[in-house]
Amino acid sequence: MQTIYQCFPGGKHKVLTLSYDDGKLTDRRLIALFNRYGLKATFHLNSGLMDQPERIPQNEINALYQGHEVAAHTLTHPTIARCPLSEVAKEILEDRKNLEALVGYPVRGLSYPNGSYNQAIKELLPHLGIEYSRIVGSSKRFNMAEDLLAWEATCHHRDGLMDLAREFVALYKTQYLYMMYVWGHSIDFDNDHNWEVIEEFCEFISKREDIWFATNIEIVDYLKAFKNLQFAASGQFVYNPSVVPVWISVNGRVIELKGGTQTELE
Repeated sequence: MQTIYQCFPGGKHKVLTLSYDDGKLTDRRLIALFNRYGLKATFHLNSGLMDQPERIPQNEINALYQGHEVAAHTLTHPTIARCPLSEVAKEILEDRKNLEALVGYPVRGLSYPNGSYNQAIKELLPHLGIEYSRIVGSSKRFNMAEDLLAWEATCHHRDGLMDLAREFVALYKTQYLYMMYVWGHSIDFDNDHNWEVIEEFCEFISKREDIWFATNIEIVDYLKAFKNLQFAASGQFVYNPSVVPVWISVNGRVIELKGGTQTELE
């Protein structure tokens, strides 16, 4: 019998992702840090508030967030669990349409404004083209998400960031997949006068060969591609119908499954 494990790209078993909300001007400084250290993040924006002086203006969105993911945060940031579902749908769809016009790709992610959601909203999201949504809270764990429409982060950057980063880096058991997910608001660093917190984290976590640095949607798409793999009942071969390559481990040997190809595993 063969032992077949899912891997992240390159055969890695750990992934780091970051998620920042509201699109304040301080995103400029945060993105410059992430770009310097090779980290990738998802930025959840309210397209209906971009005319406010403290927000990134529309004409800067496409260039500034290149290499990262732009995702929805609703049009005007209401507490959506108190709103009629018809208004929730408008808030999300209008935000998606506006953001897509700016960045030129489908916007498929969300973070709940004010952390507000309920079961009815969760059930609505797939009909609005939303494939994941981050909630407020910190699990303090490195497990993979069980519910992508109520995706809980590992920690807010105010909440033991470096201790958790050291714990994450020290994880070594390759029979598991680990994810560290950090969230927050870039304006926090101005308000708290502590930009050194995120810079220390970036410098510490970067250039780790066993960590995949990914946006939220890249993780979602990769998990979907793995789920779509078609394994022979014998385990002797597998077909990857997706466009993207997927990596697996077979009895400890890392194998790349190229998109649209069948691969022998023995």
